[in-house]
Amino acid sequence: MTLPQKALRAALSDVVAIPVTPFAEDGSVDQDTHRALLRRLLDGGVRTLTPNGNTGEFYALAPQERQLVTELTLAEVAGRAVVLVGVGHDVPTAIGAARHARDVGAAMVMVHQPVHPYVAAGGWVDYHRAIADAVPELGVVPYIRNAGLAGRHLAALGEACPNVIGVKYAVPDAAHFAAFARDAGLDRFVWVAGLAEPYAPSYFSAGATGFTSGLVNVAPTMSLTMIEALRAGDYPAAMRVWERIRRFEELRAVDSSANNVTVVKEALAVLGLCRRDVRSPSRLLEEPERAEVATIIKEWGADAGWDA
Repeated sequence: MTLPQKALRAALSDVVAIPVTPFAEDGSVDQDTHRALLRRLLDGGVRTLTPNGNTGEFYALAPQERQLVTELTLAEVAGRAVVLVGVGHDVPTAIGAARHARDVGAAMVMVHQPVHPYVAAGGWVDYHRAIADAVPELGVVPYIRNAGLAGRHLAALGEACPNVIGVKYAVPDAAHFAAFARDAGLDRFVWVAGLAEPYAPSYFSAGATGFTSGLVNVAPTMSLTMIEALRAGDYPAAMRVWERIRRFEELRAVDSSANNVTVVKEALAVLGLCRRDVRSPSRLLEEPERAEVATIIKEWGADAGWDA
């Protein structure tokens, strides 16, 4: 899907949903359930989707499964949303995935943070430039989790690659983000708060205009309510949503976010929407945490589709 940069930038200035990847009893990707969950997001008003994100268990999927997830998403979306496909690993693998995303109709790719233990700042620029240059037709969005990266490095990437249009910024430090964004070019890029709803109010105050969300899989209404409040500059309203989701997000963040995906899938299982299965190195919740998730979903009621 070739879209003008204005449309791509608008899509990033929104709730950027990171769909889960549901698994069948035999451990394979549950294709029918996957499409049903995507329809729920689309029907709930979500207009930007990132298949193969971290909440989609990107690193636990085989290459052919990542292709399948991309294809299922594009088929289900059918023009109802902008699709931003997660790519990564080594450069040839990332380029291959980006070209596949382009060929099946995606408009953008999000480049996962490099997981190599030795990442030079200049090497980070080279890595992203190789991917961006391979798909000039697509918008490219680096996913930044490295606090050691300086704004000038992103600025250099943006100067070399006009299709690098946005940034998913996930360093948990709002002051650092504010400085980084201004050093890189506050208006040059669309800034997406990559740590989701808990950090969205503080990051919006510093220049972000969109945020990623795993919560949106469970309760689209709450995510969309928060971004509308933030767009309006109504921080008290945004914080009322923040207060409602606080414990849910705290459970996801336990032990360096070990349960990030597990809590979301547990909530979806409570709602009867998919199995709770996750892949290693994630694990299912213990019974006390499962009971707490069920209590939270019940308290949310209609906002999470609870009708029991």
